[in-house]
Amino acid sequence: MRATADRTEPVALAAGVHWIGAFDPDLRSFDIILRTANGTSYNAYAVRGAASVAVIDTVKAGFAERFFQRLEAVADYEEISTVVLNHLEPDHSGALPELLRRAPRATLYVSHQARPMLKGLFDPAEFAGRITGVGAGDTVDLGGRRLEFLNTPYLHWPDTQCTWLGDAGILFSGDFLGCHYCDARLFNDAVGDFRFSFDYYYAHIMRPFRAYVGSALDLIEPLPLQVIAPAHGPVLREDPRDYVRRYRALSKGGLHRGGARTLAVFYISAYGATRRMAEAVAAGAEAAAGEGDLRVSLYDIEGSETQPFVDLIEDADALLVGSPTINGDAVKPVWDLLSSLAMIDARGKLGAAFGSYGWSGEAVPMIEDRLRRLKLRVPVPGVRARLAPTPEEFAACHELGHEIALHLLGRAEARVIDMASLA
Repeated sequence: MRATADRTEPVALAAGVHWIGAFDPDLRSFDIILRTANGTSYNAYAVRGAASVAVIDTVKAGFAERFFQRLEAVADYEEISTVVLNHLEPDHSGALPELLRRAPRATLYVSHQARPMLKGLFDPAEFAGRITGVGAGDTVDLGGRRLEFLNTPYLHWPDTQCTWLGDAGILFSGDFLGCHYCDARLFNDAVGDFRFSFDYYYAHIMRPFRAYVGSALDLIEPLPLQVIAPAHGPVLREDPRDYVRRYRALSKGGLHRGGARTLAVFYISAYGATRRMAEAVAAGAEAAAGEGDLRVSLYDIEGSETQPFVDLIEDADALLVGSPTINGDAVKPVWDLLSSLAMIDARGKLGAAFGSYGWSGEAVPMIEDRLRRLKLRVPVPGVRARLAPTPEEFAACHELGHEIALHLLGRAEARVIDMASLA
């Protein structure tokens, strides 16, 4: 069988537990921003108890027929008492309305955060009385076995949760601990090498929420894990804790900085003016630093890959960006760098902008606006210089770096804000 070939039969994970999802080997991009060189899978599961059957997640709408074929091979619709949706995105909920119509006895269980969002998928009135919100520690009894819900929000939507089947040691983890990798051999010890896909998925989906990743891992690590059954990618039955450990390492970041705060100055310069402004900014920041309490770094981003800078910025405390104004805009490498920050949580970091210009000088306020939209704090107005900076403008750059460093170190003087300046 080809690794990407579809299979019609359900796949047993444990006694009474089956994979009933679908494979999408030809998908090459997901949610626009992710590349999927190996396609993906939409994993759904059926769990049989002595009294009834639960279905955990469904599939993308275009793959519903396969999903229902596999479900019908392991259960009758009248047996289904429980439908669990760990996450509402359409790749998990596409077959949900039809499943609820076919299984008239079933109650839908979603997180409390998910309930008000259901109207974006279907008319909840159609299933009035059949939708229940659940939170941490809530359970559903299937007869002789029990599903327990773990509250794991923002992995990667507010609604996300995990579902734990304790008697089999199976964690149905939703998008958490998954990846976009399609291989019909299904299990991690049987499929091809998906390590790149696993790390890539974390970087683009989970990384902005790494604080929530840590909280979820705190819940999961004590569990007696036998299998992790995610919503995408291979089912992790061989050493599932190895993937938990990998997430823990990824969520901690990889840079060592000791106890010092870090301030990074990024710039690109057409004729050297913005470069010299950047050097003045960095010198001003260093002048504010005491012994061992601040590390200042200067980076020219011309011709550079953005990914290493993203890793650095994730652990930095302040970000200062310099760009010339060309054709009424900051230059493309600056926007590439700033757009890549959507991959991380930059909230609360300090930011500032500076740059030279010939005519209109829009780059600095545009960068400041983008920094604010990324939830950075911009406490000091940026500095602009027309063509070659004057000694006074170099002094202003020095003061910009100095002031940001003082804010970072908690030594800045309180300021009275002119509200008119914020308009």
